[in-house]
Order: sequence, then C-alpha cells, then structure tokens
Amino acid sequence: MSAPVRVRFAPSPTGSLHVGGARTALYNWLLARRHGGAFILRIEDTDAERNKPELTRQILDAMTWLGLSWDEGPFLQSDRAPLYREVADRLLNEGKAYRAFETPEELEAQKLAAEAAGAAFRYSGKGRDIPREESDRRAAAGEKFVLRLRMPDEPIVVDDVVQGRTEFPAGALDDFVLVRSDGHPLYHFCVCVDDVDMRITHVVRGVDHLANTPKHVALFRALGAEPPVFAHLGMILGADGKKLSKRHGAAGAEEFRAQGILPEALFNFLALLGWSPGDDKERMTKEEMIALFSLERLGPSPSRFDHEKLSWLNGQYLADTPNERLLELLGEFPLPGVGNEVLLSAIALHKSRAKTLVELASGLALYGADPSTFEEAAERKLGGPEAAARLLAIAQDFEALPEFSHASLEAAARAYAEKAGIGLGKIAQPIRLAVTGSAASPPLFEVMELLGKETSLRRIRAFADRQPKPE
Repeated sequence: MSAPVRVRFAPSPTGSLHVGGARTALYNWLLARRHGGAFILRIEDTDAERNKPELTRQILDAMTWLGLSWDEGPFLQSDRAPLYREVADRLLNEGKAYRAFETPEELEAQKLAAEAAGAAFRYSGKGRDIPREESDRRAAAGEKFVLRLRMPDEPIVVDDVVQGRTEFPAGALDDFVLVRSDGHPLYHFCVCVDDVDMRITHVVRGVDHLANTPKHVALFRALGAEPPVFAHLGMILGADGKKLSKRHGAAGAEEFRAQGILPEALFNFLALLGWSPGDDKERMTKEEMIALFSLERLGPSPSRFDHEKLSWLNGQYLADTPNERLLELLGEFPLPGVGNEVLLSAIALHKSRAKTLVELASGLALYGADPSTFEEAAERKLGGPEAAARLLAIAQDFEALPEFSHASLEAAARAYAEKAGIGLGKIAQPIRLAVTGSAASPPLFEVMELLGKETSLRRIRAFADRQPKPE
C-alpha cells in the first residue's frame, strides 16, 4: 500500500457497542496495525435527539476492555460544525450543490403521488434549475431551504474488496440532502467530509452500508477527493439465520463482559467471524492476527454467531490465564470472604472446569459459607443411614491425621475403603457431596486441604447429621 493506511471506527452513541460494531472496529484495528497505520476513533453524535452522552463513555470503555486502542481521537462530530458549514458553502459556490426550497408539505404530496402510482419517490430535481441569483435572494429573504448534492449524470461503480464490483446506473439515485433547513448537516455529508479531512484510506464497515456507498463516492468526487478503498463486511446472524439481536442472547460487548467472557477470547472469536487466516487454527494471539490479516481474506457471506463455541473458546483461555490475573478479573464478581492466598489456590483448582468467569466465581463460593443445599438426586443416591455412619467414621480418621494434606487425606480414605470392603468412590462421593454440596468438583482431597480440617470435618458431620437415622 503506497499511502500510509488510515482507518476509522465511527460509532453512533445511540446504543451500546454491539458485537457487529466491535468486529468492525477490530478489523479496522488489525488493518492499521498490520500496515503500521493509524486507527482513528470518531463519534458520530450529530443526532441530538437520539444520542446519549453516557453511551459514548460506554463505547469507549468497551473498546478499551477489548484492547482496541486508538491512535487519534475520539473526535466528536458535534464539535466539527464549523467545518461542515465551510464545506457546504464551498460546494454551493462551486455549483456542486444547490438550494431546494420545497416545503415539507410539497414533498409529502409528491411522495403520496408516487405511492399512488406504484413508483418509488424520487426528488424531482426542481431546485437544480433555480438561478443562483434567485437562490441567493430567496435565502436572504428568510425562505427555508435544504442543500442537495448535484448527482453526476453517469454510472457510479463501487469496487468493493469484500463484496466485489457493483455498478449503479446513472439516475439510480436522486439529489440527496446534505444540510437540512435548520442548518443541521446530515449523516452522509458529515461522514464524507470527515473521511476527507482525516485522510481516511480504507473504509471497513458492515454490508448494510453498501447501499449508501454510491452517494459517498459522488460526494468524495464533489469534494475533490479520491474515494477510499471500500470493504463491506458480511452480516452476523444468530443461530436461526436471522440478524443477530438480543433475542439470540447477549449482543453487546458489555453483556459478554458481565457474563464472564475474557476480552482476549471475545477478540479471538470475533476476528474469525468472517475472516480466514488461511488455516484451521482456532486460537490466535493478537500478534499472530496482525501478521496474517488482510482484507482479501474477509468473506462476503454472513457469519453465524455460535455462543457455544465462544464459551468453549473462553474456557480454553481461562485455563491458560495466570491465576493472579484471573483473581484481578474476578473482582467484578461476588467472591467468598477468604484471603487472596486461598482464592489463588482455589482458582488453580477450578479454572479448568469453568467456561466463564461467572462459572469460576460460582465454583469458588464453596470456600465461603457451608453448603445450605445439596443436589437432590445425588443426596438420594449417596445419603442415607449407612452413608452417615461411614461419614462419621471417616471424619474420626481424618481428625486423627497429624497432617491435613491431600496426600494424607487420600491415603486415609483408601485405607478406610479397603477396611470396609468398599470401593473408594463409595466413601469419596458422599464426602464430596458433604463438603461441596455437589456430586462434581475439582480433586476432592485438594479441595479439603484448601478448606482446612475444621471446615471439612464440620461439613462432613453436618451432612451426616441430616441423614435419616436407622430404624
């Protein structure tokens, strides 16, 4: 690439950072990093009625959490009104835009007439024929007008890196509004002015923007600028094949964070949701992605968001994450009131069994309060008078141990099982249920060592006491 790569991510603060937007930001970020370029953050906040300033902060926080650091910005479009006015005046003076004085009532009547005729509404272009002197006079007299772009009378071709070549015939698009009658610049105008001013070389965005691209190409040319390279990404669908939304579960980056998804796992997952690095590798570091990324390997087809695959991938990342970092991340979730030393040891025991931080935090709960409930099916199978007697007996053996370590606990349990003529599971499983409240846990005797003698024996005896007595 000859010119330095300059890309932008331009969210609107009318909602949180959806995974579609996060993926768009991610691909722009990878492209910039791949070519040593600049990743620019621009907030498109000109829609005062719908924008919420607090959502800007939410978007920035979500991007920071994902590791999508920007090189320039964030730039607020609401701060750039003088530039838009200057460019609008220049287009008017150059004859590339014109004032149109139709009232809203006149335009509505034209729309209704087109609808009655079974045709799509197109602006008539009436404002094109108003001499400039008359236009100036009517504007000076206070007559309301909008500013429209004078669309070229020629085909517009969009060569998209992902979606391929699309040709829009001459006359397919009418002269669209750049500035409303109240002086408010509209989306298409602001986007192109900003892209030219910020020297954007590549526009990577969702395929839903492809229909707007011929307008943008015409505007770039009117502004005297070469259009950037366009790359429109395939849609993200839910498991049912419909556009991903809240009905499919979490759809916003902060929702996945609240569910305990690690940022690097979500980053990895989103990167492969439409991009093929050229092999079947599921896990990749950011450095590997940067080295392999190219727009040519983005696919035009929709991608399906597989929540189960994300959970699996997150579990892989959890298992390999240092315990100290997991403890830091778990600070966002309820944890038992025990010391960090115990928590770090417990994390080491439990992390390979969890798929999310929420699951991991839930597993650590057993190191706090004693179990108040037990799995019903497990208690029916593992409880009863005989099990209670065995538990009380093994508790005495455990209490007599000079060292309460997982090795000595296992040895004592095996000795008891052999003496009683039963398999180790016949005594270990009731102990597990008594100590953890569940029939499944990390290695039992390591859990008991971490809980300590007093807690472990108290739980074993309490569980034995709640069992029915022999008749």
